[in-house]
Amino acid sequence: MQKDVLLTPEGLDKLKAEIEYLSNEKRREVAERIKEAREFGDISENSEYDDAKNEQAMLEARIASLEDKLRSATVIDASELDSNVVRVGSLVSVTDASSGKELQYTIVGSTEADPSQNRLSNESPVGKGLLGRKKGDTAKVQLPNGKNRELKITKIDVA
Repeated sequence: MQKDVLLTPEGLDKLKAEIEYLSNEKRREVAERIKEAREFGDISENSEYDDAKNEQAMLEARIASLEDKLRSATVIDASELDSNVVRVGSLVSVTDASSGKELQYTIVGSTEADPSQNRLSNESPVGKGLLGRKKGDTAKVQLPNGKNRELKITKIDVA
């Protein structure tokens, strides 16, 4: 059974849009490829047909997975968030104690995580370390590489 999926309203919209695209446009494209491949003749030795059918199976699995996430999604209500405590949906400004570097993270559910965009999962080491903290708190976080970081929370906003 799938665990609860936490989504921001923006993440919910992206998830619905991806399901819509895959269910309509992409399904039509794959069906067209299958139709064209059938026209090549004997499907028992037709690699184009096999390839198109495999793509169809992967597409259907992806759609089913996304729909499952949508069914178990809990959307974070921005009106319930405040800027006193870090929660999923918070935009957190921190200072790295060792480097003095200012960093800004958005805490999101694992489905929306994108570290390259500073969107950290609530299940990641840094995300977990920041959750529940208040402005002025210092979070001690152990990174996957074994190093420790101390992050001082300087500001909390609603993302």
